[in-house]
Amino acid sequence: MTIEDKVIAITGASSGIGEATARLLAARGAKLMVGARRTDRLAALAEELNAAGGTIVFRSLDVTDRGDFEAFIAATEAEYGRVDVLVNNAGLMPLSRFDSLKVDEWDRMIDVNIRGVLHGIAAALPRFKGQGSGQFVNISSIGGYAVWPTCGVYSATKYAVRAISEALRMEHDDIRVTIIAPGVVESELAHTITDPVAAQAMVDFRSIALTPDAIARAIAYAVEQPADVDVNTLIVRPVRSTI
Repeated sequence: MTIEDKVIAITGASSGIGEATARLLAARGAKLMVGARRTDRLAALAEELNAAGGTIVFRSLDVTDRGDFEAFIAATEAEYGRVDVLVNNAGLMPLSRFDSLKVDEWDRMIDVNIRGVLHGIAAALPRFKGQGSGQFVNISSIGGYAVWPTCGVYSATKYAVRAISEALRMEHDDIRVTIIAPGVVESELAHTITDPVAAQAMVDFRSIALTPDAIARAIAYAVEQPADVDVNTLIVRPVRSTI
């Protein structure tokens, strides 16, 4: 079993893990639909990868809008005739202490990190069931396995991704469900942190960060397994990480 010719939809593909995953999977012959809000970046990525021999189209996507996610998956199916894999990668990480009372940021994390995954499941699951196969790759975090100061809400959303993914796997024995839980990774997620205490802590934490291609390789490993093999959970940390 290989990745070649699999139809793979990726959310949050304009930077970081999503972009790195698109690059790797395109190089391995997948047919890609990539989505994000920053379509200028998606257009540049698609132009580059198509010029290099890849097969990739893009579409604007707001994962918090259920109708938009449905249209994204419908466009993938219309373009390629099916959908084999959905990588639910879009996420936010504006860490803060609770007494900072950044309630708007908490709400936004819940909308993107939890509802976004649920919207993806709602859009893709009927199609997977109709064709008798499919795979969800849901991006959690080491923050979905432990909690530290400033990451209470973020960790809650990533614990939720784990719970959603495990229940989905148990309910459907013809659908593969994979949880990818990255440790600290270079990305733009930290740019959303407005709390100064959390921002400084993240600078120190990221001194040992992995590059996004490490997580892309983990995703590729899960996707390329034979149809009867379901890689359920992969935790990928820097060697020097103590958490």
